[in-house]
Amino acid sequence: MCGRYAATKDPATLTAEFAALDQTGGLVSPADYNVAPTKNVATVVQRHPRDADGKVLGDEPAVRTLRAMRWGLVPFWAKDPASGAKMINARAETVAEKPAYRKALAKRRCLVPADGWFEWRRDGKHNDPFYVTGPDAASLVFAGLWESWRDPKDSDGPPLITFSVLTADAVGRLADIHHRMPLLLTPEQWEPWLDPDSEDVSALLVPPSLDVVDVLEMRPVSTRVNSVRNNGPELLDRVEPEQRLDEAALFELPSS
Repeated sequence: MCGRYAATKDPATLTAEFAALDQTGGLVSPADYNVAPTKNVATVVQRHPRDADGKVLGDEPAVRTLRAMRWGLVPFWAKDPASGAKMINARAETVAEKPAYRKALAKRRCLVPADGWFEWRRDGKHNDPFYVTGPDAASLVFAGLWESWRDPKDSDGPPLITFSVLTADAVGRLADIHHRMPLLLTPEQWEPWLDPDSEDVSALLVPPSLDVVDVLEMRPVSTRVNSVRNNGPELLDRVEPEQRLDEAALFELPSS
């Protein structure tokens, strides 16, 4: 599962980290500590240059770029974009079989950089939030799929670019919090995932190895993160369970 995450690096930092060109056009927040579905965020794609009609320009090499996309995939054949709010995640085990994701898996894959993600451990009546983050300043990278949707009533209007985060079975200590987790990609996997000339990425649709997961920190945080209205660095601070205010009943939790 991935229903909320933190992305606090500005485009300049991300373009350096991913050796990409910035094409976000100022459409993403420089720091978002509580990224929620339907927000615009920075993603990384790799495509061959195209002309104004979208056709690939000869044998030009693929270019890696940073793009702004809205979280919640809207299939290209959808009648309206309302479905995107529910399609924030795609299960790695079945993504190749689903009509909404099958073509994107073959043709439109992206990286979703994050500082970390939030997960809720459900314990009886309590829902305890945790922040899962890496051991250093390097971004965690979720495997993503993206789509371009045009309003059938306004075919000349700008396209809506949206994405989903792939999820896998949680492994190691993460399974103690929730049974699902984002599909994490290591730096060695970025290029094969983004490669626009490869349509078969089945070997990458597996949970990360334990050595990737074991170095992650699972930090208890405040229940303030439950509300999408709250956004700030304090959401990432460690708050031990006994220190948490009993706010869970006031906020709506993200869906599984």
